[in-house]
Amino acid sequence: MVETRDRRRPTDARAAAEAAFRKATTKPVAASPAPAAPVAAPGVRESVSLRLDASVLEHFQKDGPGWQDRINAALKALVAREG
Repeated sequence: MVETRDRRRPTDARAAAEAAFRKATTKPVAASPAPAAPVAAPGVRESVSLRLDASVLEHFQKDGPGWQDRINAALKALVAREG
């Protein structure tokens, strides 16, 4: 008489291996709060895309290179004045 199930292995070997693999490779979910938004370091500039009127762009570009720095300085002065 041949037994259909081996007594030494009461569970399905493949299912046990998959469960062990899943347990070893799955990170537990931590109940931590959401990470805070990154804070920019002082003095670091950020690259942005900005739409300007042609007349505004011509005004700042008329003195040559450095027009982006001049726009930044003008905006900083405006923010400081309103702040």
